[in-house]
Amino acid sequence: MTLVPVEEYLRYAEKPNCEYRDGLLTPKPIPTTFHGLLEFMLVVMLRRLGLQAAPEVAVRLSPTKYLVPDVIAAPILESPYPTEPVHLCCEILSPEDRLGAMLSKCEEYHAWGVPYCWVIDPVKRTAWEYHLSGEPTRVTDTLRAGNLTVSLTELFSALG
Repeated sequence: MTLVPVEEYLRYAEKPNCEYRDGLLTPKPIPTTFHGLLEFMLVVMLRRLGLQAAPEVAVRLSPTKYLVPDVIAAPILESPYPTEPVHLCCEILSPEDRLGAMLSKCEEYHAWGVPYCWVIDPVKRTAWEYHLSGEPTRVTDTLRAGNLTVSLTELFSALG
């Protein structure tokens, strides 16, 4: 096991995209077509709601922890990467991902201060909301993040 200095991680330009926890690099799964289509649709739908939204942006939870949500959204996104909590982090399950692991990742976002997390399963066409100081809730029609709403029917329409 080789530890990587944070400065080297921030210069890391090779694929696959990796997350960084205390010197350890964790590669993210390679996105599927469904994954990419949902990322695109989420960004479009969140931008229509007046938020800045972007896919695959590293967020700095601490000086030694950088995670890469599938989609982030906020009134204004910091550049080059957010160091302050965003409004919403979205994770889209890849075939090898497990719901429990994604919900644990949401807990890391909550500990950083993110009020809303969504976990979306493109294969089962279902989703979960996980709000700060709440419990994960399975959603079948509309995802909510405060006063923002996204229709799952419209979101999943990108998958054909």
